[in-house]
Amino acid sequence: MKIHILEPSIFLPQLASRQAAGIPGITPTEEKDGNLPDIVKSGSLHEFLVNLHEGYGPVVSFWFGRRLVVSLGTVDALKQHINPNKTSDPFETMLKSLLRYQSDGGNVNENHMRKKLYESGVTNSLQSNFALLLKLSEELLDKWLSYPDSQHVPLCQHMLGFAMKSVTQMVMGSTFEDDQEVIHFQKNHGTVWSEIGKGFLDGSLDKSITRKKQYEDALMQLEYILKKIIKERKGRNFSQHIFIDSLVQGNLNDQQILEDSMIFSLASCIITAKLCTWAICFLTTSEEVQKKLYEEIDQVLGKDPITPEKIEQLRYCRQVLCETVRTAKLTPVSARLQDIEGKVDKFIIPRETLVLYALGVVLQDPSTWPLPHKFDPDRFDDESVMKTFSLLGFSGTQECPELRFAYMVTTVLLSVLVRRLHLLSVEGQVIETKYELVTSSKEEAWITVSKRY
Repeated sequence: MKIHILEPSIFLPQLASRQAAGIPGITPTEEKDGNLPDIVKSGSLHEFLVNLHEGYGPVVSFWFGRRLVVSLGTVDALKQHINPNKTSDPFETMLKSLLRYQSDGGNVNENHMRKKLYESGVTNSLQSNFALLLKLSEELLDKWLSYPDSQHVPLCQHMLGFAMKSVTQMVMGSTFEDDQEVIHFQKNHGTVWSEIGKGFLDGSLDKSITRKKQYEDALMQLEYILKKIIKERKGRNFSQHIFIDSLVQGNLNDQQILEDSMIFSLASCIITAKLCTWAICFLTTSEEVQKKLYEEIDQVLGKDPITPEKIEQLRYCRQVLCETVRTAKLTPVSARLQDIEGKVDKFIIPRETLVLYALGVVLQDPSTWPLPHKFDPDRFDDESVMKTFSLLGFSGTQECPELRFAYMVTTVLLSVLVRRLHLLSVEGQVIETKYELVTSSKEEAWITVSKRY
């Protein structure tokens, strides 16, 4: 049985009383492992949290090893806990911890400055590499146009390839114009990502010398590539602005630049790949939504290619992507460490408690999202719905930079593909979901395409 999340620094055992501070939930199944056997039995942390919140309500507790964990599973509970002045991103905080990097270090001013660097990095790398992104999207379109109508297209494989090619060049530069470099990066990325997604939580990584060595070697190779690029970009001007340039130009030390560029390159590759995959999957199952998206693209762009300025006008496309994130539960869990004692509803959350945001549970809550399992981009017409989505970190000022990056890349790709192609589902295919740090399909998702003209 695979298990899909976490251990390291914010997950290390604490010597705490086994009483869960009066918060409803379950007692440890085992002294040493806490509720780990229950998580394994559920299939993933997300599925475990769904069951836990169904049984015990919006604020629940369980045990990760000897550490008390509190999970929040409604918009109202999250509203009481999220501090809008806290500028570190909970998804990145979790990733840094999984990689054994310094988690959530730095004061408010430093975190604010890093957030600004990230924002300018995303904006400038997209602006500077827009022609490249368009070119890679058109290359994929040409490939799909060459297929006969009935040919099955391996969507996950193609989207991962597209994301790896585009993200590596926009984040790390021209080294990745070479396909062999992209393939090498993708292999190491896959090893690291799968281990931080499952191997840490079930303890299996530490029990397997071979796997641990493969993981450490892959991480070391990724760090070596990044260090080399950071060194090359320091104190020099290049015509192509990449994401790393914004970090290099900021007031960060070398270790911070390395950690931040590692987190961004790891997460943005996978979030972009999965957002593209799920968006196309949902479009193939909803002819009406696809038709409406095509009409907007046609109306806004006419015969012209997409530009950075035009992206803002593709409002319905943004709604499609927001609804994709919600329906797919794209990032089902994020985490924060409770730095001072806090309160949610009538429950006191002790200092040093690990607090999970059960986003996958919140995104399917029928009291917030009527008909939660229906793919309906029109729900985001409502400004209050957009406000809620923003609060959860999926839009607006709280949006994580990797997701903002993925929204832009996916918008460009959809504008190129939907304009020329009908995207169609394969009859009888059932796509099962695998819930890890980023949600994916268990097996390959197949589609077919047919030409509009």
